[in-house]
Amino acid sequence: MVIPKSSRTNRLSTVPLAHPMGEGSGVRANSLPAINYQLSTLKTSPARLHRQRGSLLVELLVAMAILAGVLLPLAYSFVSERRLARSCYQRAVAMEIVDGEMEILVAGEWRNLPDGSQPYAVHAGAAANLPPGRFQLTKTGQHLRLEWTSDRRQGIGTVVREVTYK
Repeated sequence: MVIPKSSRTNRLSTVPLAHPMGEGSGVRANSLPAINYQLSTLKTSPARLHRQRGSLLVELLVAMAILAGVLLPLAYSFVSERRLARSCYQRAVAMEIVDGEMEILVAGEWRNLPDGSQPYAVHAGAAANLPPGRFQLTKTGQHLRLEWTSDRRQGIGTVVREVTYK
C-alpha cells in the first residue's frame, strides 16, 4: 500500500519520535503523557512562573554565599603566603649581603674605617631586591657590628652580624 506524500507528513506530525508503542500504533500525539506534560508547561500561570523564578534566585544566592564563604578565606591565605614568602626571601638576601660584607671587613678592610657608627655602602647587586632600608657599621676598638634595618615598620626586621677580630 502506497501512502500519498501529503498524508505521510500528516501522520508523522501526530506521532512523537520516541513513542513507546511504536510509530505505527495509530495513537494520536495529544494522548501521550510526555506531550501532555509539554503542553501543560506551556500554559503556566504567572504566579507559578514567579515562584519558580524566585526559588531559582534563592538557590543562586545560596550558591554564591557558599562560594564566597569558601573562596574568600582561600584567597586571603594565598595573599598571606605570598607576603610571607617575599619577606623570607628578602630576609635571606639581607643576611647574605651582611655576611658577605662582614667577611670583607674582617679580611682587612676594617683598618680603613674610623671608630664609631657610620652608614655603610654595600657592593652587592642583590641589595636592589631589598625593601628600603640602610646598612649601619659600628666599629669600637676590635669589635665590628654591621646591621641592616628596614625603613618600614612591618618589614623583615633587623639583620645583625658582630665580630671581634684579633
